[in-house]
Amino acid sequence: MSRRVMVTGGAGFIGSALVRMIVADTDWRVLNVDKLTYAGNLESMAGVERDPCYLFSRTDICDRPAIEGLFADFAPDLVIHLAAESHVDRSIDGPAAFVDTNVVGTFTLLDAALGYWNGLPHGRKDGFRFHHVSTDEVFGSLGVEGLFTEETAYQPSSPYSATKAASDHLALAWHRTYGLPVVTSNCSNNYGPYQFPEKLIPLMVLNCLDGKPLPVYGTGRNVRDWLYVDDHARGLLAVALRGRPGETYNIGGCAERTNIDVVQTICALMDEVAPESRHRPHGNLVTYVTDRPGHDARYAMDISKIERELDWHPEETFESGLRKTVLWYCENRAWWQHIRSGSYRGERLGLVTP
Repeated sequence: MSRRVMVTGGAGFIGSALVRMIVADTDWRVLNVDKLTYAGNLESMAGVERDPCYLFSRTDICDRPAIEGLFADFAPDLVIHLAAESHVDRSIDGPAAFVDTNVVGTFTLLDAALGYWNGLPHGRKDGFRFHHVSTDEVFGSLGVEGLFTEETAYQPSSPYSATKAASDHLALAWHRTYGLPVVTSNCSNNYGPYQFPEKLIPLMVLNCLDGKPLPVYGTGRNVRDWLYVDDHARGLLAVALRGRPGETYNIGGCAERTNIDVVQTICALMDEVAPESRHRPHGNLVTYVTDRPGHDARYAMDISKIERELDWHPEETFESGLRKTVLWYCENRAWWQHIRSGSYRGERLGLVTP
């Protein structure tokens, strides 16, 4: 069945992976809605930008008239909402942008979607879905044991996770109050090609290439569950197409690693794939720095619900996915050099000063 899919934040890391997958694997029409802030990059749409099924609109999701116009003109069957400010350190430096985009923007999109959905004919109304995409960070910090489930209470620690928690509650409230067919998902830490280099894995790879210090927060013992971005994109489609309205699904990689283990694995890979590097062994570049304020100790996801109900599971191991990722950054310097020459040069973000 051919569909019309609106993807917000489609020029970002996860959004671009999703758009590329849809264009490659289906005959659906895709509208990429992105404001093109610092992390949005149309170069991430390589290979799909000229496809007749692909459309792009540079639009702020907080712009109500523009969003309503896109709903009216494009007439989507499915909305997958990924547009968000997403970096914890940036949220510490400037929380207002996170409130604007993640809370006000999500409200604007939900309310415009509701008006559009209420006007659909019966058959199309039944088939419409609004998929709100969120993060495991809304749940706060785990101890040394246990997993986040879909019933875990919210305990956000940062301005970023607090705004995502608010947007999650808005999305489900629009389902419970107004009947809008909403599904939500919460994912673990994503990694893979085209990720903005302020995030841990690409930052470490690029700093290895440049011979710069590899900053590790605190003791490096904080644990994250790592999810390869293409696995996440498949999970998003499974939730959007087969998830039950009103339900939430955890999407995780089943790959818990401490931050220092991740960095050391990257260093070993860089030693292997860049034998000519003047900076080998790259492990000598590791530098421990002051920890992030409110740094959650551990995240880990119980994905049994999405496995059981939607037959989804991650296909990449952490080792296979990380190797693909490191090689991609080594082989695609032009993509990240454009970023490093402009909006972001690898500086430390998220320091709270008196």
